[in-house]
Amino acid sequence: MNRSDKGIEVEGLVRRFKDIEAVAGIDLTIAPGEIYGFLGPNGAGKSTTVHMLTTLLPPTSGRATVAGHDVVRQGPKVRASIGAALQEAALDPFLTGREHLRLQASLHGIGGDARKKLIAQLLDRVGLTQAGDRKVRTYSGGMKRRLDLALALIHDPSILFLDEPTTGLDPQSRSALWTEVNRLAREEGVTVFLTTQYLEEADVLADRVGIIDHGRIVAEGTPAQLKSEIGKATVEVVPEEHGDLPRLRGLLARFGSETAARPGAFAVQLNGNGQLPDVIRALDTEALRAAEINLHQPTLDDVFLAKTGRTLEGAEEE
Repeated sequence: MNRSDKGIEVEGLVRRFKDIEAVAGIDLTIAPGEIYGFLGPNGAGKSTTVHMLTTLLPPTSGRATVAGHDVVRQGPKVRASIGAALQEAALDPFLTGREHLRLQASLHGIGGDARKKLIAQLLDRVGLTQAGDRKVRTYSGGMKRRLDLALALIHDPSILFLDEPTTGLDPQSRSALWTEVNRLAREEGVTVFLTTQYLEEADVLADRVGIIDHGRIVAEGTPAQLKSEIGKATVEVVPEEHGDLPRLRGLLARFGSETAARPGAFAVQLNGNGQLPDVIRALDTEALRAAEINLHQPTLDDVFLAKTGRTLEGAEEE
């Protein structure tokens, strides 16, 4: 196993298409063995960034190194160090999964018994052993994604690029792919650059998250750090009697500042003067009966909304 001690370094990276600046001068530092989640809506610059870092697209300006190699001047060395599973898997429907892997291994100069053993290992790792000799045209979307991941890993890359790898997958297929990506980083030290529209995916997998909007990184940090910037939890209470709203407002004001709530409810963002159990005890003490009590913890969706003014498309599908 040959792991690079270099991750990804990006300084002032720009890509223009005529009058459109798809990536507007971003800076990134991703450590070896880190899973970095790159969040953003369609058209934000995620895929353009991936295409530049994988040498598929030259930058307009700025610089980037991947595994210690410059993406412009050392393209072949970058490509030898990376695996990539992009949005559209380039699979032949008339070849089997095993035949795809055999072809890919041959292109990397892997042959003989070593190739046979490697293919068996990869099919097992992505859960395709039973389907390995079926033609790809019979595969489900999740199976194609998992085969594409196996193809990206055939030459034991130190850095793996996954561009929206689970878009459109069912929850079971998504979970299986998450498990393998997490194992690659934690057990084998693979650096993973993951672009996604699924907030849960970034929250579950990523050590750090970057949010890109209109070609610029508008927020970066661990999921916990980003959520803590948004604020404390929110408690929303619906009283059994609508006439109790004024009294409820006074009671909840002890615990935080008023925030948006649905009609017939009152909500506060907790300010440290108490948590949900304290609110419940206060309601009981005041004999104020609640039809509903909801606790809302900050999420990456809240972070995205606060940073960009809109929700992320993938969040609506979760």
